[in-house]
Amino acid sequence: MSHTLDDPAPAPGARRAQKLRTRQALLDAALRLLEEQSLSSLGLREVTRAVGVAPTAFYRHFRDTADLGVALVEEALGSLHTTLVATLAATGDGEERIAAAVELIVAYVRAYPAHARFIAREQHGGVRRVREAIGAQLALFAREVAAQFAREPEAAGWSEDDLLMLARMYVDHMVMTASALLETADAEPVADTARRQLRLVGLGRRHWLDTTPASTDQ
Repeated sequence: MSHTLDDPAPAPGARRAQKLRTRQALLDAALRLLEEQSLSSLGLREVTRAVGVAPTAFYRHFRDTADLGVALVEEALGSLHTTLVATLAATGDGEERIAAAVELIVAYVRAYPAHARFIAREQHGGVRRVREAIGAQLALFAREVAAQFAREPEAAGWSEDDLLMLARMYVDHMVMTASALLETADAEPVADTARRQLRLVGLGRRHWLDTTPASTDQ
């Protein structure tokens, strides 16, 4: 006997697996619908209709569409944490790091364009909880990147605040590059600009601790 997404499963393990499948189906359907609209305009009935479940089934997984949006943020950005920090740790400073960081973003946008577009749109969108969730994820990225920078010889003499400022520049650049990639069919000009921008950041990093200019004589 076959089961629909809403049918009860015969065993606890199967029931849990079915629940997870339904939850993922709702997330996937919402992401498809959000290709053409913002989260603030998305109705839960649209999502459940796309999945083929009753509207009441939505509330077994999410409190409302904002809750679903927060789950999409976690899905879109959660897996990037380990990859980003590992990339920075493996490549050190200079051209290798620049190339690897840009390639990571290009690969992410190619593999997950719907997720990247969702983050780009909702970062400044109309649903506060989702904006806050994106902001929290990006702030966590920055702290993780700053912690990696602090382990490197180039960080000698840098304050924690300055390392965090540098890390935020990398994270903001990552978001900006992803947004630009979404708007073009030719990734290479965007990637080239991104690499040049990171070279400029790297140049500033190398000279950040230079002595301050002498005061002008009065």
